[in-house]
Amino acid sequence: MCGIWALFGIESKSIAHCDDSFFKIKHRGPDAWRVQHDQEVKDGYLGFVRLTIIDSTYGMQPLVLHQAPHLSVICNGELYNHKALGEQFGFDYETKGDIECILQLYNNFGIEKVVENLDGVFAFVLVDKRAQKIYAGRDPYGVRPLFRLVADDGVVGFSSEAKGLINLENMIPKSKFKVEQYPPGHYSEYKINPDGKCSLVSEKRYYTVGMKPRFQLYTDPSSLVPNDVCQNNRTLLFASVRKRLMSERRIGCLLSGGLDSSLIAGILVQESKAAGIPYKIQTFAIGMGESPDILAARQVAAHLGTEHHEINFTAEDVASVLDEVVYHLETADITTIRASVGMYLLSRYIKEKTDSTVIFSGEGADEVCQGYIYFRDAPDAVAGDKESRRLLSDIYMYDGLRADRTTAAHSLELRVPFLDQEFTHYYLNLPAELRQPRDGVEKFLLRSAFDKLNLIPDSILWRHKEAFSDGVASIKKSLFQVIQEFIDPKVPNDALNSAEKLYPHCTPKTKESFYYRKVFEKFYHDQAGWLLPYFWMPRWTNVSDPSARFIKHYAAKDDGS
Repeated sequence: MCGIWALFGIESKSIAHCDDSFFKIKHRGPDAWRVQHDQEVKDGYLGFVRLTIIDSTYGMQPLVLHQAPHLSVICNGELYNHKALGEQFGFDYETKGDIECILQLYNNFGIEKVVENLDGVFAFVLVDKRAQKIYAGRDPYGVRPLFRLVADDGVVGFSSEAKGLINLENMIPKSKFKVEQYPPGHYSEYKINPDGKCSLVSEKRYYTVGMKPRFQLYTDPSSLVPNDVCQNNRTLLFASVRKRLMSERRIGCLLSGGLDSSLIAGILVQESKAAGIPYKIQTFAIGMGESPDILAARQVAAHLGTEHHEINFTAEDVASVLDEVVYHLETADITTIRASVGMYLLSRYIKEKTDSTVIFSGEGADEVCQGYIYFRDAPDAVAGDKESRRLLSDIYMYDGLRADRTTAAHSLELRVPFLDQEFTHYYLNLPAELRQPRDGVEKFLLRSAFDKLNLIPDSILWRHKEAFSDGVASIKKSLFQVIQEFIDPKVPNDALNSAEKLYPHCTPKTKESFYYRKVFEKFYHDQAGWLLPYFWMPRWTNVSDPSARFIKHYAAKDDGS
């Protein structure tokens, strides 16, 4: 996990402006930083902040090779097949870093073959000085973030976080530019004009949700068993975790005690032992008192024999970080902010109290495997499939954003096996009827794949879905209630009367939402139209709040049981 930053077309003879933009993403890479102004690219800057994961000697960026000195690349990513690509195409690698394969692929085959051949997560900007071209690309599900600045006068910018591009009023009149998320599964080509300004030549989608990967597969297709869906799901999910073990830093795993994180933790423990990793995997759970998640995670950790850490937080902790969370998330979405508080506090603990840096997580399973409770209300299998794919298309703006920002805020690198291209391709192309909830149980197919294997306790494998605010909360008061009690006195009762006039886009309808928007506007004034397309809400229900606790099927009671 690193941070990338680039500006092209800025008429400036110095890089003093980096203090107000580039360094705002330094938390993503505390180990080293560099800003490069190449005289062969007029008015162009490339910036990089590094979190060292592999190749500590030669992994600094912007990366330039002796073989192709006219090319430069900055990339925030992990490319799991870089060694396989070297063998497949006979590349003469100059470094041990995974990012080099981007330059090798481009230099030999062009930009389209770059994005089609990368198995991993990435956001990159590549400069071809000889052709006076700029290329940008992002991984299929947007696991690694990328924002783009587009100005009317030919200025173009890129950054791992929006905050690296927002405050540029001294160089670009604010009325002339916008900052937006770069779309996942796309790549772009820009032409650098003689005056240093940039023109978009083309932007293409190279990936759609669930499509078959074009790169050489990590999992031998012959190892998949015809008509044994459960076995194949296990094979692919184990392989997804295995390929993500690539690291020179200690590996840990978030563990809520729910199905998704427990499965990943169980597989991670097995695969790390098989790979000869010499230390115990550290697992991390967070909750208020003896919350349901704390108790369930404790059971899983004991079953797996991990070095387990429990972090307890209070209502005061929530109040102290809520504004920080909004700043790092760069959104005013209600459910995203709620679900981020615990993950933010947990990430802070991991950074301050442990030596784990690469963190595995169960993110993505709810979207891929129809894990949200409201999927039980889907009118038919086709509708469920369509909603699953929609969620995956937008995950980079919600759960994916939450997972990246809360960990990156504390210089941790997140890895999400459920969003592996091979796994999602196989799972999403199974008959839609197989992937529906069954007998009132969401993710029935995924659970069935691991039934009776003792990878994790059966009580966890078949544990009902918790609303996050209830799972991490004490049995006396949910996180939902804690947040309401903190916000209520801070927002006047009549504040909502002016909400529509103040915020016509995604107008807040509750005090909580109003508070989040007010904090958001303090940091990202007038950017909601680009950074918050819509509020995340469950489908096929009549609820007005996104929390699962308001859906009729929700199993947890107000007392947390």
